[in-house]
Amino acid sequence: MSQQALSMSNNSNNQAATTYKILFLLGLCHLLNDSLQAVVPAMFPILEKSMGLSYTQLGMIAFSLNIVASLLQPVIGMISDKKPRPYTLPIALSITMIGVTGLAFAPRFEFIILSVALIGLGSSIFHPEGSRVAFLASGPRRGLGQSIYQVGGNTGQALAPLITAAILVPLGQRGASWFILVAATAVALLYYISRWYTAKLQADQLVRKNQKTAPSDSAQTYPRAVWAALILILFLIFARSWYISGITNFYAFYGIEKYTLSIKEAQVYIFAFLLTGAIGTFFGGPLADRFGKKNIIFISLIGSAPLTILIPFVPSYVAFGLLTVTGFLLMSSFSVTVVYAQELFPGKIGTMAGLTVGLAFGMGAIGSMGLGFLADLIGLEKTIILVGLLPLLGVVASFLPSDQKLKEIYALNK
Repeated sequence: MSQQALSMSNNSNNQAATTYKILFLLGLCHLLNDSLQAVVPAMFPILEKSMGLSYTQLGMIAFSLNIVASLLQPVIGMISDKKPRPYTLPIALSITMIGVTGLAFAPRFEFIILSVALIGLGSSIFHPEGSRVAFLASGPRRGLGQSIYQVGGNTGQALAPLITAAILVPLGQRGASWFILVAATAVALLYYISRWYTAKLQADQLVRKNQKTAPSDSAQTYPRAVWAALILILFLIFARSWYISGITNFYAFYGIEKYTLSIKEAQVYIFAFLLTGAIGTFFGGPLADRFGKKNIIFISLIGSAPLTILIPFVPSYVAFGLLTVTGFLLMSSFSVTVVYAQELFPGKIGTMAGLTVGLAFGMGAIGSMGLGFLADLIGLEKTIILVGLLPLLGVVASFLPSDQKLKEIYALNK
């Protein structure tokens, strides 16, 4: 037993203190990881010109990235719940670094697909394990802790328009090689976090041994009510992810077509939406800690619905304002849905993080293809109008059990 683990065990209890240093470092690593993912769509204009890729091939690149990143996350989460492996965090970003290197120097389309698949693989390992560390470091403030972690990722995703303008446009495909340094920085930080994670696991194991208690995920049974709540949560993630996919992938084209915006001006709209979304992600967790997770999830979707419905019908300057508010409201539930799912299934921290965040990636990938097909079928304007109705599906959040009700459900099943 390490001295660090022993010192931690002396202070361990059921509601350990919030470890802000680890949370902020982890949030920074999440920002670095997701900014590396953001390099892929940011490179689309570059690859389209340098390699002469079609829109179908660009769609295949995006699909390869997101589908690998999404499908493996629940699997990785289940593995980490059974036997946590702290040092998979720096290994994950090392895999991503290899993918970024390949992306910068790939000579053909096939190598691009392989490279983005490696980036997706690294992301699929990082996210559930990172969410598990955030859960452990949060102590009693799980909403806040998850928000600090998730806001890093959403900020990283929001950087895509800036990456395109500042680095890839002047430097081209080889400009992606600068992000090898970003990946290396993340690997070093995650090695430090993994040492803390290892000591934390040792300390918790010592506490259970002294108290003669079993790990929280052993022989756990789950009431039918929580399975129903999980289905509702996944449905809400679908509605939110498809709306976000519609805005980030197609609203720029809509702005160019309807408002005669330039490409750079249209990107500003998307950046504003994603930036305020990152801010909303941060505030959503603390608000959920205070007012309840169910309430924040409900308000996030239903509160944004009137705005999303109006956006296609207002002048450009009003649309810009509505998009910024919508980003904040809609993404305020991002970290909250992760924590809610984790508390639905105690002991399945990694599995629920992998399932909820992975589903968000997967739904985004499918949404990109589905909404693109719909736009070709009925037109871009009608597609944007229909996408604006998706947050209305948030009404089903009213059927979720509240935090107190969830405690009562488990109490009755003991």
